[in-house]
Amino acid sequence: MLQKRACDLTVEDLADYLRQSDFGKYLDEDLLASFAAKSFAIDYRRRRFIYSANDAADSLYVIARGRVKLCRVEDATGREAVIDILSAGSLFGESALYAAEPKREKCAVAYESARLLKIPVGDFKEGMAENRELYDYTFRLIGQRLARAERLVANFALDAIPARLEKLLLEFSKRYGVPETDGVLIDISLPHREIASIVGSTRESVTVRLNAMRRDGIIDFVNRKILIKRPESLATA
Repeated sequence: MLQKRACDLTVEDLADYLRQSDFGKYLDEDLLASFAAKSFAIDYRRRRFIYSANDAADSLYVIARGRVKLCRVEDATGREAVIDILSAGSLFGESALYAAEPKREKCAVAYESARLLKIPVGDFKEGMAENRELYDYTFRLIGQRLARAERLVANFALDAIPARLEKLLLEFSKRYGVPETDGVLIDISLPHREIASIVGSTRESVTVRLNAMRRDGIIDFVNRKILIKRPESLATA
């Protein structure tokens, strides 16, 4: 059976995506129906920009399928600093709720082919005002992302590249890990250039370090993904 295009989705289809999102359990049927009626779906090919810095911050997004990369891009050089990679069910673009100026500060890019639901910020704010559970969820989400950003700043200030890399692998093994016979598989494709953009290094340095970890039996590579063979060796990072 062929999958529907984003433009062919019904309000019921959108409601199903919202119901399966990370915050779907906090939506009553009335609010769910309201969000579904006021949102719309968009399909993005891999590496397509969803929004860039200085674009209007007029909506929030829900990842219906695929993954999205949040990053900052230096205009002069095109160098990229990856902030996070989000999976299906995630809400992002929440800066539209509190930005002093209604503009984006960072970029969002389709990490892989993705389908997103776009919810106007005014409608989302009304939903938060009507539903205390949604308000609390959004407040926690913002706090968690702020805490993660602060940890990254501390890691950059205090840790050398190898320690940053080990902490990243440990974090991703918890967020995206799938238990395997030989360890924990990080179930997301992680090219070395992407890892380098997250830990603030070069692709060459990351490759050297990962190969050393492979020789030591800590990790292995499986279909462009990383298998953590000895998670306990990263737990002290």
